[in-house]
Amino acid sequence: MIEQLPFSLPLFWAAVLAFSILVYVLLDGFDLGIGILFALNRNEAHRQQMMGSIAPVWDGNETWLIIVGTVLYGAFPVVYSILLSAFYLPVALLLVALILRGVAFEFRYKDQRHRWLWDLGFILGSIVAAFVQGAAIGAMVAGISVEDGRFAGGPFDWIAPFPILCGVGLVLGYTLLGAGWLVLKTEGDLRDWAYSWLPQLMKGVIGFVALALIATLVGDFEVVQRWLARPWLFLFPLLATAAAWGLLRGVEARQDRQPWVMASALFFTAFAMLAGSFWPWIVPYHLTVAEAAAPSASLSFLFYGIGLVVLPVILVYTATVYWIFRGKVSADASYH
Repeated sequence: MIEQLPFSLPLFWAAVLAFSILVYVLLDGFDLGIGILFALNRNEAHRQQMMGSIAPVWDGNETWLIIVGTVLYGAFPVVYSILLSAFYLPVALLLVALILRGVAFEFRYKDQRHRWLWDLGFILGSIVAAFVQGAAIGAMVAGISVEDGRFAGGPFDWIAPFPILCGVGLVLGYTLLGAGWLVLKTEGDLRDWAYSWLPQLMKGVIGFVALALIATLVGDFEVVQRWLARPWLFLFPLLATAAAWGLLRGVEARQDRQPWVMASALFFTAFAMLAGSFWPWIVPYHLTVAEAAAPSASLSFLFYGIGLVVLPVILVYTATVYWIFRGKVSADASYH
């Protein structure tokens, strides 16, 4: 029998889940953003340089999505079953979109005759993947129907005004991350082109945040009460404002590192405020972290397998890849 570890395993796995989601959003967010930016730039030389900027890391970024699913399945199986039932269609669309992106990424270099088709697949796959992620988050914030630990709604409950708004918002947010990444990693005309898009995308993200905040204030009084009861949550909008200002200042001063760092800080503050607003609920207003956690023996087994082996290996691999492929991507660099 595995001994109980001297700390709260449900809290540990909740922290791992939150960390994995945040890392996935930041890392896969910018390469999805590159795919969306493909629709705005038809210059083939620029497109090859855009591909080259994410080629060493894009598939590794998606590893964190697998970690999210694994932790949910192993540490919070009730949540896994509820969310999979509630978002079966979004998850299916997400998987199809990611597969389409991967196929298009490889085939556009070999099948030049139909390159336009693979570019379209790369663009649509990126947009769909970003949109369904945002819509699923919006549906969770708005509340899903749960009875006796099971999803009690319909397959299209996630198609509603607020989730759609969140889907569009995440598309804009990922595009902002992608533009920041291009500024960080490229040179010349493509870098200048990405710089020109950053202020416009920043305005779009600010507009989305304002609409989402208004919708939340009007539609979810319990969240408002939580904000009033936890005044430290108001620190995050201030930090987000500072990050937005820092991004625009970075654009003005042509500080290549600053836009991507500040865009990432915007996502971090939004994620932290969302988590702080609903804690300790893991399925808002239905299940807390403690209620949803698997038995202690299962959590301990996961800790020794995933917590001490798999997760550190993935962290080291991710850090190593980004370190090896640091620096600018030259204009004549090619993925193949």
